[in-house]
Amino acid sequence: MTVPRIEDAREAVTKKNYKKAEQIYTEILDANIVDAHIRNEKLIETQESGIQELGELYLLQGKKGELVQLVSKARQTMGSLAKSKTAKIIKNLIDLIEHSEFDDAVTATIKVTQECIDWAIEEKRSFLRQSLQIRLASLFYKSKEYNSSLARINELLKEFKRLDDKFSLVEVQLLESKNYFQLKNYAKSKAAITSARTSANSIYCPSPLQAELDLVSGVLHAEEKDFSTAFSYFYEAFENYQIHTDPKKTIKVLKYMLLCKIMLGSIDDVTSLLNNKNISKFSHEKEVEAMKSVSVAHSNRSLKELEDCLKSYNAELTEDPIIRSHLSDLYDSLFQRNLLKLIEPYSCIEISHISAMIGLPRNIIETKLSNMILDKTFFGVLDQGNGWLVIYDEPQRDETYDLNLNVIKTMSGVVDLLYEKASSIA
Repeated sequence: MTVPRIEDAREAVTKKNYKKAEQIYTEILDANIVDAHIRNEKLIETQESGIQELGELYLLQGKKGELVQLVSKARQTMGSLAKSKTAKIIKNLIDLIEHSEFDDAVTATIKVTQECIDWAIEEKRSFLRQSLQIRLASLFYKSKEYNSSLARINELLKEFKRLDDKFSLVEVQLLESKNYFQLKNYAKSKAAITSARTSANSIYCPSPLQAELDLVSGVLHAEEKDFSTAFSYFYEAFENYQIHTDPKKTIKVLKYMLLCKIMLGSIDDVTSLLNNKNISKFSHEKEVEAMKSVSVAHSNRSLKELEDCLKSYNAELTEDPIIRSHLSDLYDSLFQRNLLKLIEPYSCIEISHISAMIGLPRNIIETKLSNMILDKTFFGVLDQGNGWLVIYDEPQRDETYDLNLNVIKTMSGVVDLLYEKASSIA
């Protein structure tokens, strides 16, 4: 039997004759089953390319079922090859499913990955199994199943520590830190990233992985309000992502760098940072323009301008949970400072007047003022019957009361002592 030429399949794809291309690719993959004796090195290379290209063709046509089945077929077709080649083919096909636009792409990828892990265990392919288990833990993280991800991670940590596989250990500890961060267990998240950095120090760490370590470290320090240290980590991550030429992540980290400067109140540093030679080329990106407008609003101490920024750049400022969280803190801080500035000259002021001056609905103003009174940011009371805010001077503690208590306590001690001595004499 003559094996079809892969060039004919590629030509059919170019001409958008997908049915013919699919038929040719299938015949190429089935060649070893029909005539096993003709399976030589050239055929093996052709089949490798054929599997990848057929997967891309299924993806192009949106054939999810066929693409998933192709993974199983690839295991049968290439199972007898060198382990490294089989692993590469399987990982490439899983990549196609994961990065597809199917509605349940992540769920489908989890299922396929689990099947491949079971196959790797049966075939005793330890390295493939380990890499797929890391992939599965990562997929659970992506689908927000953090506890399921951690369950896989705990098993892998024991295995990699026993094998002293530092590189895999760094990957798993980094993923562990991300999971704990999402679960808001910041202590464990910080412990995991510290362990990951310790492991990374003893090996050669590729720049993308080092950038991820710096990024997670920066996020954790920002969560602790240590924005100076966070900025240092973000800057390291920024430089590593530039080396790796990853524009999407580079811009993301740049946003975090600008956020740190804004939260520190160093607005002049934002301008100088954007004039930096390595950073200026990103200054016209919409995400960076969003952060610039936030810095201007913060500089002007204008709550209205910050509100306008959040409306104009809603996607850029609210889709990222890290940016959204810290901007929420910034908004509250700016809101509080604006209110304190407005009520400072008054002892009694109408709430409707405050609402008009600050440009926000009355119910929002009332809620914020009541929270500030409860937090003892200032002393006052809301007279909702008249619609007034009554402000009191900060109460001065009367030290006479404390002094009198001390005198009574001392006298009580003296009387008790005298009573004891009188009792012993009698």
